[in-house]
Amino acid sequence: MSKQAQSGDTVHIHYKGTLEDGTTFDTSYDRNEPLKFKLGQKEVIEGFEKACLGMAVGEKKDVKIPPKEAYGEYSKELVQQVEKKYFPEDIELTIGQEFMIGGNEFQTMARITGIKGEEITLDANPRLAGKTLNFSIELVDIT
Repeated sequence: MSKQAQSGDTVHIHYKGTLEDGTTFDTSYDRNEPLKFKLGQKEVIEGFEKACLGMAVGEKKDVKIPPKEAYGEYSKELVQQVEKKYFPEDIELTIGQEFMIGGNEFQTMARITGIKGEEITLDANPRLAGKTLNFSIELVDIT
């Protein structure tokens, strides 16, 4: 019987991630390089790591990961309205543009989701927050 992936192992995984509507949000196959991470180190989302535990080299599986084991639920509290005057004057603001926000103690990435006159809507939720994620996973190697 071949070795099964366990905590502490470094695994090499090929994957394709899709949303419930079938839209692909990420895949290692397009990069032609498997994702490499150490199990038990919280380097990937919880549900993905759980899915990889116990897999053998060459094994493939499909998993559905709920928001609580992925990027969490979507939080309206992480959406804020900010006046345009607080942004640098020399940049053109566009929907989808991302900025690092916060102070020295806490920083996070936020993206512009709305522009209305002098009011900018910033959303600091992860892009995949609140979404169930589907993954096709293939364990390529264990080192």
